[in-house]
Amino acid sequence: MADTGKENSIKIKICGLYRGEDIEAVNRYQPDYAGFVFYPLSHRYVSKSLMYVWRERLDKRIPAVGVFVDLPEEEVADYWKAGLVQVIQLHGGESEEYIRRLRKLAPGCEIWKAFRIRTAAELTEARESGAGRVLLDNGYGTGQCFDWKLMENCRIERPFLLASGLRAENIQEAIQSFQPWGLDVSSGAETDKKKDPEKIRSIIETVRK
Repeated sequence: MADTGKENSIKIKICGLYRGEDIEAVNRYQPDYAGFVFYPLSHRYVSKSLMYVWRERLDKRIPAVGVFVDLPEEEVADYWKAGLVQVIQLHGGESEEYIRRLRKLAPGCEIWKAFRIRTAAELTEARESGAGRVLLDNGYGTGQCFDWKLMENCRIERPFLLASGLRAENIQEAIQSFQPWGLDVSSGAETDKKKDPEKIRSIIETVRK
């Protein structure tokens, strides 16, 4: 974990790193987590062979989070066993049984599960998930916030990461309104679909104030 000096501070994950410049930026500004997408249909896709390079270059104090979409459990666990990721984030339709099987294949690995939030029922599903942490999302890379009003009437009542549409301009509102355990930022830290070091800096400084 990156040493922020604030054990109880809100965690920051900068996700969708796929270039050498991205690694340099997170090494410089030290988010709590660095996210890598192993989904071939994403423009942020990182191959397994390239991940060996990025994990070697990434500051050892920053855990790498692997984002997976409906891959066989054995394939996902192999990334952890190889030391390429320290956290597994499931971003597809993975079931509770899938999570149980994966936990046996990757004992001791932290497992996060993302939920696409459209209704209060989906918030309830996230609250009851067996994953170690849950991530509340709008829908896999849309760059738009889900309807935050849903959370006003249906509190999730467990530590969670808030994702989708987060940027320096609305992060303070998100923190004050929902007190998330963590923030997952991807497109909000980009310019023209590429990570912007200045936006990364601004987001991290805004949260840690």
